[in-house]
Amino acid sequence: MRSSRVSDFAVEAKGLSVGFRGRLAIEDASFSVPAGSSVAVLGPNGAGKSTLFAAAVGLVGITAGEIRVASSRVALVPQRLDLTPGFPVTADDVVRMGRYGDLGLIRRFGPRDRELVESAIDALDIGHLVGRRFGELSGGERQRTLLAQAAAQDPEVLLLDEPFTGVDAPTGEAVRRLLGRWREEGRTTFVATHDLRSAARDHDLVLCLNRRVIAFGPAEETISEEVLAETFAGRVLRVGDLLVDVAHHHHGAG
Repeated sequence: MRSSRVSDFAVEAKGLSVGFRGRLAIEDASFSVPAGSSVAVLGPNGAGKSTLFAAAVGLVGITAGEIRVASSRVALVPQRLDLTPGFPVTADDVVRMGRYGDLGLIRRFGPRDRELVESAIDALDIGHLVGRRFGELSGGERQRTLLAQAAAQDPEVLLLDEPFTGVDAPTGEAVRRLLGRWREEGRTTFVATHDLRSAARDHDLVLCLNRRVIAFGPAEETISEEVLAETFAGRVLRVGDLLVDVAHHHHGAG
């Protein structure tokens, strides 16, 4: 089940299992994240990171256990939103969609809605994309637009699924600035990433996931050679700009 309740924790999972076609994508996962924390979710492709985020917002069915989100103001930024080039939705339309959940049946924008949309467009520096079709944007431009959509929701909990993958340097820097601002504002953020250095440097907690929770806690307790080898099962991950095979190298948190 996915449920919401008042809690000192922003997100709690207890024995969470999610399965597809007879296979568990997540198995018996449990963790509790204090409100206002920034969490890096480390794991290889196929480890269940996207599934965890989808379960948190009720997009997939839960096989067993539960995940609880203390706020209804939750924003999910997926890895991609693919639209055909001719689909008639512009970048600013996509940002405005972030307000639809609060508009009710009338779907009429008020001053607060317009303010949040304009602020989000400014924060991600995408004013030059207003009026351009989303399907024609570059990967970095799409990522900025999706982040602006999330910002327009004024969320208390944010789930970002590999926001640095396939983006250019300016977009990566824009993402980092926005994450830093959200952290200062006391919003709870989850960031799925392959970047070990960023996980250790930029977040309060690290969740190492490979179908099940391998480790959860501060970086100094979770980022170790043993934990990483179990999490990534000999696959390659990123330490800053370097690609490292965790099966054959020792890693530090820096």
